[in-house]
Amino acid sequence: MTRQIFFDTETTGLDPDKGDRIIEIGCLEMVDRRVTGNNLHLYLNPERSSHPDALKVHGLTDQFLADKPRFVEVADELLRYLSGAELVIHNAAFDVGFVNAELKRLGRGAIGQVVAKITDSLLMAREMFPGKANSLDALCRRLEVDNSSRTLHGALLDAGLLAEVYIRMTRGQGSLVIDSQAAGPAQLAVADIDLSALVLPVIEASPDEAKAHEAVLDELDKACGGKTVWRTVGA
Repeated sequence: MTRQIFFDTETTGLDPDKGDRIIEIGCLEMVDRRVTGNNLHLYLNPERSSHPDALKVHGLTDQFLADKPRFVEVADELLRYLSGAELVIHNAAFDVGFVNAELKRLGRGAIGQVVAKITDSLLMAREMFPGKANSLDALCRRLEVDNSSRTLHGALLDAGLLAEVYIRMTRGQGSLVIDSQAAGPAQLAVADIDLSALVLPVIEASPDEAKAHEAVLDELDKACGGKTVWRTVGA
């Protein structure tokens, strides 16, 4: 059984080292590539205000968050839920950095000690679509995932979109990694065929087709100063 948690956070700002905190956590569970409905969604009181730019992104005001639990109050619940699962996160360094900062404040170990592994879907996307925009919105457009309800960022909504994107990115693959040594060149048995007796028919152009062809070449000659390659080769 493969248990994956599609994970996203919203925060008061961009830098946990400068005191920014988590204000929302969204977790969507998938077992053997099927959504189970056993999700976890938490709003948190960060005990500080969001940066104005961050507030424009998530829309979670101080007033809304004032009566929500603090991270310390939900830490055990969160860790129990995540225990042993594979976390799939878009731009994992950002979310993991915030979670680890919250755990460090409580004297707890890093999240990597609790989960089985952490998969960064942004790195996957950059390998699959090099040189292209690979934000979650860009991937939704490219992979035809409906994100029309995403007017503001929301952790559980984004986790759900990420799950849809991930399924489409990995469709038809049992594993994201192919063992190059185990997967050798295919061995196909091809019967010998004698082609010496094969006669290919030659279909001549009709007079009307030949006339039309010459008219096209005349137009090309006018455009390129008499340097039509077809006539040069023919000559």
